[in-house]
Amino acid sequence: MDRQLEKKKGIALIFSKKALPYWFSALLAVFILWLIFRDDSSTLRVNGETLSISAVITGEFNDYIRISGQVHPMTTIQVSPREAGIVEEIVIEEGTQVKAGDVIVRMSNDDLDLEILNSEANLAEKENALRNTMIQMEQEKMQLSLNILELQTDVARKGRALESQKRLFDEGLIGKEEYLRSEEDYQLFCKKLEVTVARAEQDSMYREVQIMQMEESLRNMKINMKRIRKRKENLDIKAPIDGELGLLEVALGQSIGSGSKIGQINALGSYKIEALIDEHYIDRVSAGLTATFERQNETYDAVIRKVYPEVRNGKFQADFRFSGEQPANIRTGQTYYLNLQLGQPETAVLIPRGTFYQKTGGKWIYVVTPDGGKAVRREIRIGRQNPQFYEVLEGLEAGEKVITSGYDNFGDNEVLVF
Repeated sequence: MDRQLEKKKGIALIFSKKALPYWFSALLAVFILWLIFRDDSSTLRVNGETLSISAVITGEFNDYIRISGQVHPMTTIQVSPREAGIVEEIVIEEGTQVKAGDVIVRMSNDDLDLEILNSEANLAEKENALRNTMIQMEQEKMQLSLNILELQTDVARKGRALESQKRLFDEGLIGKEEYLRSEEDYQLFCKKLEVTVARAEQDSMYREVQIMQMEESLRNMKINMKRIRKRKENLDIKAPIDGELGLLEVALGQSIGSGSKIGQINALGSYKIEALIDEHYIDRVSAGLTATFERQNETYDAVIRKVYPEVRNGKFQADFRFSGEQPANIRTGQTYYLNLQLGQPETAVLIPRGTFYQKTGGKWIYVVTPDGGKAVRREIRIGRQNPQFYEVLEGLEAGEKVITSGYDNFGDNEVLVF
């Protein structure tokens, strides 16, 4: 006789064999939901006490950069020898205050000494030649004067003889031939006297021209002589202006060519600041921008006077002039740290500067959750920056907290659990 099985009820029915398909379906549904809604973010546990956490704020963004610059004289005069020579003595050392005309370096030049001796010898020879020529001309002039006197005497005698011969000829005491000879002799001496006087006049004019030419030549030689002696004086290299001898690159016995740079004189009283600026700002920096710096608890103003377009090693140069008073005891070579204003202050979302920027380039940051238990990676966009803050254009709101310390040990994890 068959035994009738009792039907399971309640909890027993849940764990019966008939319920197994339902259990399987339920577990499969839960697994599918877990796959859909699970968090795939990679997670890293970190020590929160070692991190720098900063608050995102809304405030005034002061658009400036901090740069360093060195003080240099506004005016610098190059020191160069006008004559080549060998350094014999260094009279003044670097850093010494000098007056215009002070001898800095003394040199020697044997070739120049020989040229001076030759010029002096040529000048003496020229002077002797001029004296000899003038003596000779004077002798010729005197000789012509004597010849004229003799001829004048001869003409007077021939004239008296001709008158005597004429009376004798009129009285028939002498022949006509003898009278004619007397007349011809008189006319001959008259012509000789006329020619000699004309020659004397021409010689006098020629002598004047020749003497003027020789005197002009002599004057030129004397001027040339003075210039050569002046070149001798140029062997002493002198300070062109009052100032400070800021650079001197010579050594005893050194041969220096004419016009080569051996040093410089710094004009005191007017200074500038030369600064190197990152090429990232080259399009924003122009003449007229203002800057401030502190020195001995005082604030001073400066203005860009010149921007150099050439970029070297990722930097370009700008020169600043002081606007207003200069710092006391200012010295060439001093370093000042300037705050260069690039634009007007504006209200913006700000986060403090931090080393995270080196890893992210300002493209993302870890944002701390409201409960403070973890930080989640978030895409952001950073605009301008100054030595204190980054300007946040997108991705953050005031009141949030972010990690601003370095991210080198976090890898590519998207979530940091404290």
